[in-house]
Amino acid sequence: MGGNETDRLALLAIKAQIKQDPHNVFSSWNESIHFCSWHGVSCGRRHRQRVTRLDLRSQKLAGSLSPYIGNLSFLRELELQNNSFSNKIPPEIGNLRRLQVLSLHHNSFSGLIPYNISYCSNLIFMEFNSNRLVGKIPSEFGSLSKLQRIALNKNNLTGEIPPSLGNLSSLETLAATQNNLVGSLPTSLGQLKKLTFLVFDINYLSGTIPPSIYNLSALNTFGVGMNKIQGRLPSDLGKTLPNLQNFAIAFNQFFGSLPLSLSNATSLQLLEIQYNNFTGQMPDFRKLHNLEKFAIQQNHLGSGTTDGDLTFLTDLTNSTELKDLIMMTTILEGRCPHQYPISQPSLKCFGFTATKYMEASQQT
Repeated sequence: MGGNETDRLALLAIKAQIKQDPHNVFSSWNESIHFCSWHGVSCGRRHRQRVTRLDLRSQKLAGSLSPYIGNLSFLRELELQNNSFSNKIPPEIGNLRRLQVLSLHHNSFSGLIPYNISYCSNLIFMEFNSNRLVGKIPSEFGSLSKLQRIALNKNNLTGEIPPSLGNLSSLETLAATQNNLVGSLPTSLGQLKKLTFLVFDINYLSGTIPPSIYNLSALNTFGVGMNKIQGRLPSDLGKTLPNLQNFAIAFNQFFGSLPLSLSNATSLQLLEIQYNNFTGQMPDFRKLHNLEKFAIQQNHLGSGTTDGDLTFLTDLTNSTELKDLIMMTTILEGRCPHQYPISQPSLKCFGFTATKYMEASQQT
């Protein structure tokens, strides 16, 4: 069977699995129009009779994804996000050796993530956010050497983070928040020198953060909030992560003092360390001009006896973008510096408690 007929029949099989099409997307998928002109279908310039892109995003489609998707062997982009696709992700996707973009986020796909997807050796972007996927992250994904982004947020994934993901030398984004992952962050993730975005918030991770991760100098966002992670922060954190913009480790079991080197993280916009066991004096924050949110409540910072505990508030007068300063029930004592909050009149200082909005602490 010629490629022309193979692709046409595959598309018709995909259409047959759609149960709801409120926008009449598939009205153009008929014999009177060449399939390369059907809604959401793009064919190649060189191979004009072969489908290279299928884009059906945000059409309120409901149904399942036909296994015949695997017959579109020239497909480079599959974009089905923001629909109501359900049932399993067909393992036949693994036949799409030219596939570069796989966007299935914001659907209702269930079952396991097919390990066969690891056969798509040209994959660059893989997004499965906001589905109902279960089981483990396939360790086979570690062979996808071109992968730059993998997003698995808001599913029901279990098991540990595969150490094989440390082989993804092109990876820039690794996100798997709001799952049921366990175990520690693999030391191998410290090999991902191009990584800029690493988030595993709201899981059941434990252990300590491997020192190698604190050496990922390209990292701008690091989030492991709401886990069971413990340990100290390295003293040179602000120097080894010079591009850090978002650092969120709230609701864990970190302890020790805050690194004085945080003063070097001048790009920092969000600093969330609340609900841990940090102690000791506050670092110098005078260089953090870009800080927008700073949450430290439910720690044991400050000595509770010296007049200097609150002097760091003077440093924050340089943070002209600061919107949320949340310090409820943090042990701090001393006089509120009279220079503060002259340059930040919308912020209030209460001595033991400083916060911009009471509701901000309730939302955190």
